[in-house]
Amino acid sequence: MSAQTILSDIKQRKFKPLYLLHGEEAYYIDLISNSIENSVLNDAQKGFDQTIMYGKEVDFVSIVSAAKRYPMMSDYQVIIVKEAQGLKWKGDDDFIAKYVENPTPTTILVFAFKHGKFDKRTKLYKAIEKKGIAFESDKLYDNKVAPWIVDELQRTGHRIHPQAAALMADYLGTDLSKVANEAQKLVLNVPKDREITVHDIEQNIGISKDFNIFELNTALGKRDVVKAIQIVDYFASNPKANPFVLVVGSLGGYFTKLLRYHYLTDKSSAAVAKELGVHPFFTKEYDLAARNFNRRKLFDVITVLREYDLKSKGLNAGPNTSDGDLMREMIFKILN
Repeated sequence: MSAQTILSDIKQRKFKPLYLLHGEEAYYIDLISNSIENSVLNDAQKGFDQTIMYGKEVDFVSIVSAAKRYPMMSDYQVIIVKEAQGLKWKGDDDFIAKYVENPTPTTILVFAFKHGKFDKRTKLYKAIEKKGIAFESDKLYDNKVAPWIVDELQRTGHRIHPQAAALMADYLGTDLSKVANEAQKLVLNVPKDREITVHDIEQNIGISKDFNIFELNTALGKRDVVKAIQIVDYFASNPKANPFVLVVGSLGGYFTKLLRYHYLTDKSSAAVAKELGVHPFFTKEYDLAARNFNRRKLFDVITVLREYDLKSKGLNAGPNTSDGDLMREMIFKILN
């Protein structure tokens, strides 16, 4: 069951007695548990029938004892165990397993198990799946963030240009909570009747539309030396906003995709977009960049990036060499 389906059911007051929310991506775990916390009971009912616990501070005896109570002022009582990964699961599995087999129908018990996956091989997991909902919140890969932004904004009735979505994804990374917060700024400030552009990203999120990692990739792909140096100089003057280690990582992803492009038998726009995980809007850019960087040169570029990845982490770099100097060296070697 998807997160959106679960949220829709909660909105329609179709509740399950058990929710196990687990995985490496905290965003959906928080979104679902917060939806239950904020919408099942009204403020007056919460004082009697809602309990918030924390995994490191409670045990299963306390949780089950609370879960077996009946609501006082409403149709349901809600128990949310936050940071549930802090519970001693293996030691008391049998105790909680007995409750899971026969949960109190008027209790909504939520386990918010963050920063890791619950062991799906256990009888407990399978029992929760049978009686309630076990939802895994997976970390998004880098190439899935831009499509996620597009989808999330579409849910609010907004449209975003592929280049603007890619810019956000490159700059913000895979932390969906951070991405969602920035997307909310766009929802609040950009009218629904027009498409969100890179200019809107610059105005509302603070990412330069001309000097960013996305534009650096494009400049290098075109072998536009002047533009590439301008962007690197901008990065050097704003190191906190453009950490060297993130610049190297993004370039690594770009040139690895470019190398994969060379090995594709089908180089149609649709095939390239599917195989590289990019929007079809960008496939022409890869066509051009592939003409500027042959396979042999790309292997050299990837070697350079590995070298400077180590230097970005303090290895094999001179004691007085700044990140800006290292970036300029790296760009010089990529283009020559």
